[in-house]
Amino acid sequence: MQSKLTVPIAIVAGGLVIAMAVYVTTPKRAPSMGGNPALVRPVDASDHVFGNPNAPVKIVEYSDFDCDYCQGFDSTMREIIGSSGTKGRVAWVYREFPLTELHPNALSSAEAAECAALAGGSDAFWKFTDILFKNQPVDPTQYGTYAKNAGVTSEAFATCFMNASTTVFSRIMADRTNAFAVGAEGTPYSLIVVDGKAPVVMSGAYDYEEVKQLIDDTLAGLAR
Repeated sequence: MQSKLTVPIAIVAGGLVIAMAVYVTTPKRAPSMGGNPALVRPVDASDHVFGNPNAPVKIVEYSDFDCDYCQGFDSTMREIIGSSGTKGRVAWVYREFPLTELHPNALSSAEAAECAALAGGSDAFWKFTDILFKNQPVDPTQYGTYAKNAGVTSEAFATCFMNASTTVFSRIMADRTNAFAVGAEGTPYSLIVVDGKAPVVMSGAYDYEEVKQLIDDTLAGLAR
């Protein structure tokens, strides 16, 4: 019979492998060159989208699961989608921006979230990320429990996490690279994206009223 400790230990071991790979291959934070918000990668089917994927207004967020400001902004965005997103005109896009220079578990948490998505789909991803933020500072030994609470089987989650799949790792690195390209120097870093218009930057944890006002202004501009 499989020991109850098998999955947690395997997950921690997998996390160590990932951490070593990140240390070797992750681009280190470079001095700011200003970036260009127009370089934000177009939203596509591979993205994590909360709300209508065809919404004309999308808020693309680059975030870190061990960032306490991101925790607050995550709550704000869930409230925003629960109000402004109900008519299908606003969507939230989550992208990984683990600040490995500041948070030693940030990359493994990003990997865990992506594995939750692969094993359980979009709903599992959003449930898992909510659990991560509500359990800061994140304890990597609890990933398996968090996954189960998000509706993902421990075995499916552990298999993905232990294998440190190239697909998952490449996705996280692509998000992080794009974050630097658009000018992000910290988290959360978000852009309000509308096709054919220059992105509106939100650098930091804007509160609900601030985000709501920017969205209302953007929607009003579309109506003209």
